Amino acid sequence: MQFDYIRDPDAIYAESFRRIRAETALGGLEPSLEAVTVRLVHACGMPEIVADVVASPDAAGRARDALDGGAAILCDARMVAEGIIRRRLPADNAVICTLNDDGVAGHARSIGNTRSAAAVDFWRDRMAGAVAAIGNAPTALFRLLELIADGAPEPAAILGFPVGFVGAAESKDALIKHAGEIPFITLRGRLGGSAMAAAAVNAIAGDLP
Repeated sequence: MQFDYIRDPDAIYAESFRRIRAETALGGLEPSLEAVTVRLVHACGMPEIVADVVASPDAAGRARDALDGGAAILCDARMVAEGIIRRRLPADNAVICTLNDDGVAGHARSIGNTRSAAAVDFWRDRMAGAVAAIGNAPTALFRLLELIADGAPEPAAILGFPVGFVGAAESKDALIKHAGEIPFITLRGRLGGSAMAAAAVNAIAGDLP
């Protein structure tokens, strides 16, 4: 038995993005954010998310400038880090996830928070000018905002896509309200995930006009 489906990978790729552009209301988005949004839709299969994409002005362009300058990419989860296409990165950028570093579990217990939040504390020495990509834990995004509010070095951009039923929507609302001058891209509500955070990085690294 054989099913009738497209087998050529280039054809699949081209048709996927043709359908995304045909079915997604991209009008009104600045070109760089449009490129990111197309990748986000591709990652989740839901054109309707465009209504919930929120970004500061030229956030994608400013994140790309940071990557061009060699900025590290700080990831809250291994799945985010593994989803980043290394050959797209413009400056052989370091991709860093501290979740499994020695001492993180103990630090989580000492601060009474999740390992994901504790791992963000291990970013402190590398935060200045980095691109933070959060695609899993709301507590990681909350913790990043807390550190910044307490005077930690500011990242060049925050890509905030935590997912779930507890804290995800709230953490992204906090990002929108408290990012200040830090460029950010996020998606209101519960939707998000590692694939979407990685997709945002991949778009910024390789798709911007």
